[in-house]
Amino acid sequence: MIIRNKNNSFKLLFAWHGTILPKVMPALMVVVCLSALLVYLSAAHFLMLPEVPAIGFTIFGVILSIFLSFSNTACYDRWWEGRKLWGALIANTRHIIRDSYVLDDNQRQVLMYRVMLFCYLLRDRLRHQSQPIAHFQDKVQLTAEQWQQCTQHINAPQYLLEIIQKNLVQNYKQGQISDIIYSTLTRHTVAMGDIHAGCDRIMSTPLPFSYSVLLHRAVYSFCLILPFSLEASLGFNRLLIFRFRRFECRTRRTFWTTRK
Repeated sequence: MIIRNKNNSFKLLFAWHGTILPKVMPALMVVVCLSALLVYLSAAHFLMLPEVPAIGFTIFGVILSIFLSFSNTACYDRWWEGRKLWGALIANTRHIIRDSYVLDDNQRQVLMYRVMLFCYLLRDRLRHQSQPIAHFQDKVQLTAEQWQQCTQHINAPQYLLEIIQKNLVQNYKQGQISDIIYSTLTRHTVAMGDIHAGCDRIMSTPLPFSYSVLLHRAVYSFCLILPFSLEASLGFNRLLIFRFRRFECRTRRTFWTTRK
């Protein structure tokens, strides 16, 4: 989990990394430039734009706020579920630490390093990144083929869980662990598999496409039409016309002064 400092209000106000602003900035600048161009053309009488009544934005804003509220609620639910899953993973690894004392020191050490490698692989899978894990190679006792599969497998955490389970089955068949110990450790591997499945569900299940399309269209339409309503209410058009006429008068005065 990425934790950032939220004590500085000034930094929070102008935060850039980790926010949605870098993604929406290009679209926002296009809307701002287009709106400014249309308002200027209207002020210079090159184009006649209809006045948009501000009362319509009251109803439009209520609908948009409902959509955004649903989106924020869905995002928070996904974040909170992910936080609970990661907390369950931490608790489950602590259970394995306590329950694995029945193994000999070498087997327990290998199991602990494999559990740590599982956490690393799951983190990289969820973040779509690839961090170096070579420092685990000499500690998890995997063959060259198994290690290559861990670095190239489409679902590396699941593949590593299969190796852990196969090793437990082998120890049970050889009589190195009892059926009770085998059931206890298997319960922990099943729990890690459930956590993995839950994290994959959050990662691979975005918001419904139709809802996302409706929300994006509503937001873009609202942002595109809003400047014309503000212009009609606040008088930006009249201000631009006044400044444009002042500039035109100064230009004419300078021209006639030069002619004389």
